[in-house]
Amino acid sequence: MRPTTSEQIREAFLDYFEEHRHQRVASSSLIPYNDDTLLLTNAGMVQFKDVFLGLESRPYQRATTSQKCMRVSGKHNDLENVGPSSRHHTFFEMLGNFSFGDYFKKEAIQFGYDFLTKALLISPDLLYYTVYVDDDEAFAYWTEDMGISPDRVYRMGDETNFWSMGDVGPCGPTSEIHYDWGSDACTCGEPECSVFLDNDCERWLEIWNLVFMQFNQDAEGVRTPLPKTGVDTGLGLERIVSVVQDKAINYETDLFVPVMDRIQALLGHSKDERAKHKVGYRVIADHARAAAFLVADGVRPGPAGAGYVLRMIIRRAYRFGRKIGFDAPFLAQVCEAVIEKMGDAYPELRDRRALIRKTVSLEEEQFITTLDRALGELDRALAELREFGKTELAGDVAFELKATHGLPFEVTRDICHERGFSVDEQGFLAAERSHKHVSKGKISDATFGLGAEQYAHVLDRLQQRGLVPEQGVIYDPYGLLTRSTQLLAILKQGAAVEQADEGEEVELVLAETSFYVESGGQISDTGLITAAGWRAQVTDVERPVSGLTIHHAQITEGVAQVGAAVDARIDEKRRWDIMRNHTATHLLHRALRTHLGEHVHQAGSLVAPDRLRFDFTHDAAVSQPQLLAIVNDVNEAVLNHYAVDISYKPQKQALAEGATALFGEKYGDIVRTVVLGERDRFFSYELCGGIHVSNTSQIGPFIIVSESSVAAGVRRIEALTGFGAEHYVQDRMATLDRVSGLLNAPIDSLEQRLTDMKEQLSALNREVSQLRQQALGRQAEQLAGRVQEVQGVKVLATRVEVNDSNGMRTMADDLRNKLGSGLVVLGAELKGRPTLIAAATPDVVKRGGHAGQLVKTLSAIIGGGGGGRSDMAQAGGRDATKLDEALAAAANAVEKQLG
Repeated sequence: MRPTTSEQIREAFLDYFEEHRHQRVASSSLIPYNDDTLLLTNAGMVQFKDVFLGLESRPYQRATTSQKCMRVSGKHNDLENVGPSSRHHTFFEMLGNFSFGDYFKKEAIQFGYDFLTKALLISPDLLYYTVYVDDDEAFAYWTEDMGISPDRVYRMGDETNFWSMGDVGPCGPTSEIHYDWGSDACTCGEPECSVFLDNDCERWLEIWNLVFMQFNQDAEGVRTPLPKTGVDTGLGLERIVSVVQDKAINYETDLFVPVMDRIQALLGHSKDERAKHKVGYRVIADHARAAAFLVADGVRPGPAGAGYVLRMIIRRAYRFGRKIGFDAPFLAQVCEAVIEKMGDAYPELRDRRALIRKTVSLEEEQFITTLDRALGELDRALAELREFGKTELAGDVAFELKATHGLPFEVTRDICHERGFSVDEQGFLAAERSHKHVSKGKISDATFGLGAEQYAHVLDRLQQRGLVPEQGVIYDPYGLLTRSTQLLAILKQGAAVEQADEGEEVELVLAETSFYVESGGQISDTGLITAAGWRAQVTDVERPVSGLTIHHAQITEGVAQVGAAVDARIDEKRRWDIMRNHTATHLLHRALRTHLGEHVHQAGSLVAPDRLRFDFTHDAAVSQPQLLAIVNDVNEAVLNHYAVDISYKPQKQALAEGATALFGEKYGDIVRTVVLGERDRFFSYELCGGIHVSNTSQIGPFIIVSESSVAAGVRRIEALTGFGAEHYVQDRMATLDRVSGLLNAPIDSLEQRLTDMKEQLSALNREVSQLRQQALGRQAEQLAGRVQEVQGVKVLATRVEVNDSNGMRTMADDLRNKLGSGLVVLGAELKGRPTLIAAATPDVVKRGGHAGQLVKTLSAIIGGGGGGRSDMAQAGGRDATKLDEALAAAANAVEKQLG
């Protein structure tokens, strides 16, 4: 039976390729794992990038996926088209099939044609094809093997039919499959309308792109054949669903209709009103999908990177919502429709429903507080442009709207375009770069570093010599702490050498290692590598490419030789401290969810020997009673001496059993699970590749030392376990003992004693303040007799003895009040620096007196500057020896003001 719903079509695709010996692989996160060249996953091949580059091996040569993707930035940016366009989206699903050195063009073309025409029953008469202009091989497969008429297969150039991973690296020709909506759908008006014109005519819909990775391109642009070819294909789910459901507009398919229906129900719109506001409906539906999936993958709204994308998406959706009738936060309810529609295919949406709703609502509420003010500023800027006959908003103005008022550039651009203005985007980017808080989240089209290629070459050479098996060096951090093995390679500054002398810092490759490589927040092991005649201190460990473990070390004794038999010994005490902290992190995570709610998810962690740090999603400070309850829960779990049960199982099974998967982590089909407690009544159950104690009782005491905010909606707890916690308690007890001795009070009476002392101190401070005011009053009485008269205005300029500028202002006010009408100038040395304060009564100000201008004039004498209001002003200087000279000049300065 022909699949017709989006769920059926997605499943039919995956089933089809599974039947053709492809491994079904789950979608990776929208946040690319260990890839700083991308801000967000934008294609199905992203999770297989290292496989195509030869840096990683998989236990299969064929794969198929339905991948979550986002395109909102860089060269793949569909944002402006979302809404007006019938087929552009920020979030979309990319169906794909992949070959890693297995099949190539012929099979890829056969698979594509057969799936469309036999599985989905699309008429071959409605399909057209393109190949690269020089790709005779692909052209022949289409026209000869598949029997497609040559006039339906177009040869195209580099721009449309040649793909590259970057300026250098894997690349190759492509073949595209296009669907013909019919001549009535033509929007270009060309009499010879065809795919070949490549003019964005809406008659033609590109539905599938077959990429044939055939060459490696060097920096000079020279292409040489790859040792292993590959296939990477992408079939947009939204587009193929539109074809099967015969809906030329994606938003009319079952992927969007339930979400659009929810918007209409919330607004109470009629069918005509919905049609009238179709752009707003589309934007909100698209952005709700994007926001739900981003939050589910661990993204939080923020000022940079993926966090900014999420913030922009939510705020842009809210702005469009206001345009079509919403007057309060609404996006959480629209996201609920997304969860209902997509939750079966992507269970993380259901698992994080509460977090999704809470995150988008909080961001909407924050935006509401600034939106009207931001729109007011933008209105004024556009009115000024209109007044002077200009049509482009300056980039620095757009940046100021973002930085000061929280109005995303994309929203500013939308509003400007709606009103007939453009925005200087390059100027905006320049202003953003120059700002001291420039975003650290970067979008890069950079190629992959040569460092990884060099390490891959080292691994390949070791494998060719038979020193390392195909899967790479043996890496077993869960086994013995000391392992006897062989030194296979020494690397110095990227070059392989045969030996290293004492004092040199090098990278060592062992045939086997137990040293843990930093992952999932747990830092790497350190330790020693020893051999006959030499030893090395290991300071860090990393895996630059799959299958190769590098030990960063310093030769501390002797001369290290390649081929030597060595003992690799992990620092056992440090490892135990790390294990205690890691297992305690799992207990803490569970306790947080118990006492704060299931919306709590890990947002980052650090597991070090001296402490643990745990970031989690929560939008309020954790109260002291809550912290106490959390600490008690963790310590109770420690004292219950739960067994730590570690096992491997299929990922789907673990998640179905209730295991927690962490945001941003990359999991395979088989996962390592860590259960604390009984399997049927576990305290904690997580997917985790880290090192743990074997029983919770080995953790020792657990203490939280701080709780704080690290970002909007993200809190941080720092804690100690084991020896660190014991030392912390001992230090605190010693401090209590010292304070007890100083106050001559028992420890259990210290709180009351300090409360009493605080009340006594407050009373004394009030008394001192009263006495000081009285003293200032007496000093003011004495100074009042030094008044001069300048053009009928009383002027008092004198030095005073005070402790701070507050005292000076109080005295100036008092003297001004006593004069009734006049001008007061006081000078004093505060911490060795001269200070002037002037105060004028209202009638003197009306006559031309100005305290600000007066102190500005006088402060020049003492080598300073300042100013202020006409009735009160303050200035400072650097030369205290000229303070009296400045005060003496006051009368003449006043006379000039009144002159």
